[in-house]
Formats: sequence, structure tokens, C-alpha cells
Amino acid sequence: MTEVEVKKTQESLQDRLAQVVELLQRQRVVEDLTHRQEGANHDRVENLVHRQNLVELQRKLDDLHSADVAYILEALPLNDRLTLWQLVKADRDGDILLEVSDSVRETLIADMDDHELLAAAKDMDADELADLASELPRDVVHELMETLDAQQRERVRSALSYDEEQVGALMDFEMVTIREDVSLEVVLRYLRRLKELPGHTDKLFVVDNEGILKGVLPIKRLLVNDPDKKVADVMASDPVSFHPDEDAYDAAQAFERYDLISAPVVDKNGKLIGRLTIDEMVDLIREESESEVLNMAGLREEEDIFASVWKSLRNRWAWLAVNLITAFIASRVIGLFEGSIEKLVALAALMPIVAGIGGNSGNQTITMIVRAMALDQVGTGHGKRLMRKELAVALINGVVWGGVIGIVAYLLYGSWSLGVVMTAAMTLNLLLAALMGVLIPMTLVRLGRDPAMGASVMITAMTDSGGFFIFLGLATIFLL
Repeated sequence: MTEVEVKKTQESLQDRLAQVVELLQRQRVVEDLTHRQEGANHDRVENLVHRQNLVELQRKLDDLHSADVAYILEALPLNDRLTLWQLVKADRDGDILLEVSDSVRETLIADMDDHELLAAAKDMDADELADLASELPRDVVHELMETLDAQQRERVRSALSYDEEQVGALMDFEMVTIREDVSLEVVLRYLRRLKELPGHTDKLFVVDNEGILKGVLPIKRLLVNDPDKKVADVMASDPVSFHPDEDAYDAAQAFERYDLISAPVVDKNGKLIGRLTIDEMVDLIREESESEVLNMAGLREEEDIFASVWKSLRNRWAWLAVNLITAFIASRVIGLFEGSIEKLVALAALMPIVAGIGGNSGNQTITMIVRAMALDQVGTGHGKRLMRKELAVALINGVVWGGVIGIVAYLLYGSWSLGVVMTAAMTLNLLLAALMGVLIPMTLVRLGRDPAMGASVMITAMTDSGGFFIFLGLATIFLL
């Protein structure tokens, strides 16, 4: 899809969202007006208008892809979201539940009874059921498992046995397998007998009688080669494959690196047990990116933008408490130099510049380190080399931009000594920011934590307190 087509699609989706919002607002206005009417036809008018609006809303929803309906549901306040959710056809509930974010899915499931949940999940594949199972009531999951055949039940249990960050939790079981000793013509006839191919089928998996993976047959090779050739003659015998206990994010990086659409998942004996597909990998990369952004800001989990006040408070309070403590420490640092500030008021005007630039520089460093860690480009063994490099960058930036702000301080206050102190403080705080920008994520990784967790909060705390202490300390020593 070209950039223009993507833009048109997005514009169309935004238009649909606006139309849905307008219809919901119109419905509320009409209901309000009809409630004020009196007379025998009051109920009849209200019901007629109500039904007309609901029919139009339902028609809008029916025209949309499940992913687009999910987008609209996420963009609506809770009451409007639940109103719209009731209009979604029951046979689409499962697809939409899989598309919405975790926090929004929680609100939709809470609005459904057990019968509706069973109906929504009954046509899901094993991997989809495994994705949803942790959020469903236990009795619903038990009843769902009872409706599955032995093979499906075993597949669901297999997917549930892996952590959500492992390949096994993301693999699906819908794939086409063939033997290596048959001709391409036989394979083509076999494919024609199938009702449809599983989604994202760009290759067929070649296995022996024991289910051991021997290779893959890309569809393009199947189509362009002589039908009389054997599968063994044209298949790729060394495909990229994964084990179910591997890290899912490593697999996603391999998909990006090798331009994969699907890939086999094999057990320790080489037996084919499932496959990974590009749609799951794209979702994983998006979720990982969103998680990093949230962690950098000190948010514990994804938050429904229209969540209740209490839920939002629970998500945000922890790091705000940490931030409050660090802000108090910074204020006490300033308090140590109250006498200096009283004697030279210019210090109060200039010290936020030192702290602010240090914080920005530290965030740049920590963002680069966390990103490189996420891509497995650096590890804790690279700490010293990265520290030397970042300290060199900070030193040059400190001298250059510290010199600039030192000249500005001289022009504003007519004191060369103040300008020199400003330059020195800026340089030292940028060096501190570089040091902490490397140490914080490296230390978090050594402790087994996410390197992005609260990193922005911590680096800001260090550069604020450190910047105030360095600047005011130098000013006290050399200016007063």
C-alpha cells in the first residue's frame, strides 16, 4: 500500500469516526428532546427516532473492517463505547476483541455475559483463544475447552504453557504441510481441493512421516517451476525457523531482518509444531514500542484514555511519588545555597537553564541506549565503551553550548566570572547526564528490569539535583 493510499485510508477512518460520534450525539439530543414532550405519541416518536439512529449506526459498523471498529471503540468514552458495542453483530465480537487494546478489551468483556463470551470465542483458532483466555472468566474458559476437539484442546494448552514473551505463545497452528517426494503437480492439485489457504501463506512446510521439518516450498517456486519436478528439487532446505521457548521479540527482529512473512516453529527434535506470521510480529513490535514509551514516562501499564479516575490514579501514582521525592531532594539542594542566591539574584534566573539542558541531554543519551538494547545492538559488556563515547560528546557539547550561555550571561549581567561559572556548570552537568544516561539502563538490565522503566524520571531527577548543586556550588566558591 502506497503512502497516498495509507493517508486516504486513515482520512476515511477519521471521517467514519466523526460520523459515528455525530450520530451518537444526535441520538442523545433527540432522546433529551423526546423526554420533554408530552402526549399520546411521545413513546412512539421516541422509539422510532431511536431505532432510526441505531440502524444508521449499525450500518456504519457493518461497512467497517474489524480493526477499524476496534479503533473507533478505543476512541470513544465508556458509555458511547458500550452503546456502539451492543450494535456490533455477534459473529464479529471475537474478531474485534482480538483487535482492541488490552485495557479497552477489559471494558468490553465486563459488559458481556457468559453466553455472549462463549458465542464470541467459539469460532476462534487455538492461538486466538490462548490470547484471550487470560482475560475471560474461568468458568467461560472451562466451558470453551469442553467444546473443543482433542487436537484443538491440546493446541490451546500448548499455547497457554508459554510466557507471553515467548514464541510459543504467538505461534498459530493453521498451516499447509506436504511431503518432499511428491511432484509439484500433486501439490497444486492438493491446494485446489482446500477451501482456502491459511492467512499469510507464502510458503508450504515440507515434513517427513514423523512430522520433522525438512524444508519449505515458497509459493513462488511452486508456481514458476515445471509441475513434473519433485518438491525436494525446488524446496529451500535451510529455512529460518524458531523454537517455541525463544524470545518473541528476537523472532520479530528476525522477521524484519530477513523480510519474512511466515516461518516454522519446531521443537527440540525438529518436529514442526506451528508457525509465526508477520501480523503477529507487527503487533508485537508495536506493543513493545508502546510499552517502552510508557515505561520511560513511569507508567506501569497501557491505559484506556477514557478509563475511570481511580484506574488512572493506580497506573500513575507510583512514579509520581518517586518524582515527588526527587523534587524534594532538588529543593533541599537549592535550600543549601539560599544565602548565595540572596546575594546574587542572577543565580535564581540562570540555574533552571543548567538543569533543563542537562535533563534534555540525559534523555537523549538514555533514549539511544534503551533503543540499542531493544535491538540487541548493545549489552552490559559495552558499558565502558559507551560511557567514553557519551562523555566525549557531552564534553564537546558542554564546552560549545556552555560557552554560548556563558557569553549570554556576561552580556546580561556584565560579569565575566559568572559567564565562566555558567560554562563550567553546564559542562559538568552534561557530563553527569551522559554518565547517568549510560549507567541507569545498564544497571536496570543487570537487575533484571526493563531498561526503560522510569528512566526518564530518574535521569531528570539526577540532572536537576546535580545541576543545581554544581552551579550553585561553583557560584558560592568563585563568585561570593
